[in-house]
Amino acid sequence: MRLGVLDVGSNTVHLLVVDAHPGARPLPAHSHKAELRLAELLDDDGAISDTGIERLIGVLGDALRAAEDKGVEEVLPFATSAVREASNADALLARVQEETGVALSVLSGEEEARLTFLAVRRWFGWSAGKLLVLDIGGGSLEVAYGLDEEPDAAASLPLGAGRLTAAWLPGDPPDPADVRALRRHVRTEIARRVGEFARHGAPDHAVATSKTFRQLARIGGAARSAEGLYVQRTLDRAALEEWVPRLAGMTVKQRAALPGVSEGRAGQLLAGALVAEAAMDLFGLDEIEICPWALREGVILRRLDHLPPG
Repeated sequence: MRLGVLDVGSNTVHLLVVDAHPGARPLPAHSHKAELRLAELLDDDGAISDTGIERLIGVLGDALRAAEDKGVEEVLPFATSAVREASNADALLARVQEETGVALSVLSGEEEARLTFLAVRRWFGWSAGKLLVLDIGGGSLEVAYGLDEEPDAAASLPLGAGRLTAAWLPGDPPDPADVRALRRHVRTEIARRVGEFARHGAPDHAVATSKTFRQLARIGGAARSAEGLYVQRTLDRAALEEWVPRLAGMTVKQRAALPGVSEGRAGQLLAGALVAEAAMDLFGLDEIEICPWALREGVILRRLDHLPPG
């Protein structure tokens, strides 16, 4: 069957269309995305503005038309931290459903971590042993650890690259004092949660997902996306530690000129790098492998698990 997963994230609204059936890997058929940056459309009361809601409704309409054009049988719509934490989330969801017919399912941070972990486990298989999975989104950092398809520990921290950039790094390039303050904040937040994962022992394999990690790996020398999904890509902590001060001294335009860095994400790259560096350091990881599957694939896999065979 042809499924569409509609992801309303903090940075983008992304429709991923796949051909899938139980027992087989989902095959991507189409991708439709729009950069909306909902996390940056909050007003002083923490509500997503009317303008932001109207833009979201328009983008969802475009995504639904794309799904129809591609013959999608079922759309799986969900939202993450930007909607989850908006003070007017209930009103937003009601208006979206009324005007588009889309009933967005709002995932908790822990659900995000668990679904991403499922996708990573399926990608690497049982031979990967105990997995530690990191995922930096626009609004949050998800961490999960475990041996099975359900993680033994899962957490969501308010350390997304978009959120931190908007709140802590107003300059272009940012003020060094702001960078140091953000670095302290990020490390304090992660350090509070390390113990609940460390008590399970060292992972056999450390994995990262998300656009932020892929871009950091690319500027660190990993293969281009054009070389395919099955090329191994890693991010080395030593290389990342060298890049962080360089990114801090760059303007957004200069970061956008780096290999693999998109113009829309260049402004968030430094905050993402600070989170990645802190997580690797505090979890004792010298290297992490990049997984091409993440939350959207986890949502699809969970849906397939509930379909009857054949």
